[in-house]
Amino acid sequence: MKVKATLIGFSAILMWSLLALFTAASGTMPPFQLSAICFSIGSLPGIVVLALKPERLALLKQPAKAWIVGIAGLFGYHFLYFTALRNAPAVEAGLIAYLWPLFIVVGSALLPGERLRWYHIAGALCGLAGTILIVARNGVEFDDAYTLGYCAALACAFTWSGYSLLTRRFDAVSTDLVTGFCLATAALSFLCHLGLEATVWPDTATQWLAVAGLGLLPVGAAFYAWDYGVKNGNIQILGVASYAAPVLSTLVLVLFGFAEPSWRIALACLLVTGGAVLAAKDVIFRDRAEAAQPAE
Repeated sequence: MKVKATLIGFSAILMWSLLALFTAASGTMPPFQLSAICFSIGSLPGIVVLALKPERLALLKQPAKAWIVGIAGLFGYHFLYFTALRNAPAVEAGLIAYLWPLFIVVGSALLPGERLRWYHIAGALCGLAGTILIVARNGVEFDDAYTLGYCAALACAFTWSGYSLLTRRFDAVSTDLVTGFCLATAALSFLCHLGLEATVWPDTATQWLAVAGLGLLPVGAAFYAWDYGVKNGNIQILGVASYAAPVLSTLVLVLFGFAEPSWRIALACLLVTGGAVLAAKDVIFRDRAEAAQPAE
């Protein structure tokens, strides 16, 4: 059960690897407008399920703190991420924001029933090294003038890792609640769009398809899969495996001609894969160890 849930959580990481491709193909729509539309689309699968099985509506009646954590996680992360990108260079902001997998691995030691081992931290650091190779391929230079953006990026990392860790404590809360989180995030993003941005619509059918793809997968189904995975799977392995997202994203961009292959990508793949294997060694080698034990 735990392995299955971990794999479902990993499917979210695979979907997030499509984020850059779909975003690049979606045109010049402002971020909060794009977020409002994508989260509206992302709520549709949950709405369909609730419409077909109205008895599941009762599962939406949950403590206020569960709603607060979910909405703060989804909307708070994207609000802070967009704020970081508006007030700091994308490379540095993205690198700081992508500390969240490391925070998940380290913070998991505070969860009931979890134990933090040296190889979890070592695996997370290997993944971080691979991420740096990808995100900072053109160099990194931190400037005091961008302090607001750096702080927003760091808050962004704490927000998503905190959301993921706190979600584990609500393991009895149905994933159906993610539908409500998406709707609330769409509404709040729309309000931010009205107050901060000018409206820009896609120009072509391809751009509309990219927006739909964003809403259905990386800004839609991925959050349902992640919710189920962190509640029922191995959260330490998921934390380390999350570093695969920027590497896989770069590989997808190379495949579709948006980026050029390089030694950095190859080395990053080795670091991320090696880190994930190291962090998951208990799961990978458990069956072998059990098989080696003499029968009683």
